[in-house]
Amino acid sequence: MSATRQGGFLIAKVHQAGGRIFARILRERGMEINPAQGRILFVLWQEGPLSIHELAKRVSLGKSTLTNALDRLETSGEVRRVRSAEDRRKIVIELTQQNKATQKLYEEVSRKMTKLFYRGFSGDEIARFEHDLEQILKNVTE
Repeated sequence: MSATRQGGFLIAKVHQAGGRIFARILRERGMEINPAQGRILFVLWQEGPLSIHELAKRVSLGKSTLTNALDRLETSGEVRRVRSAEDRRKIVIELTQQNKATQKLYEEVSRKMTKLFYRGFSGDEIARFEHDLEQILKNVTE
């Protein structure tokens, strides 16, 4: 009988524990951002303003979850909804000036989490691990 493989289970546990730690560190620094909001902000930081439709595809959130997260981010002053200049029927989500401080803090906490994740790993081990994770992601998304 072959040994039971636990990769998926371990990835889920790391994700869960890492998310709790990340949220705790953000809270300690006065920032309340849930995982859905974090994904939205991360995509906007990487790609800039996006239509709601494009943002939904990038963050893989359901319409109600996305709408709720955007409402909360807009209320807290992190993002704003604006009409597209090219197509007035489209709503575009863009970051506010206030969000620059949020991005700086989020990136600081992300660096801290990266150090925690990779503590005890060599550069080559990290490269191999990330390569393997990319392959796993490709396997489950094709």
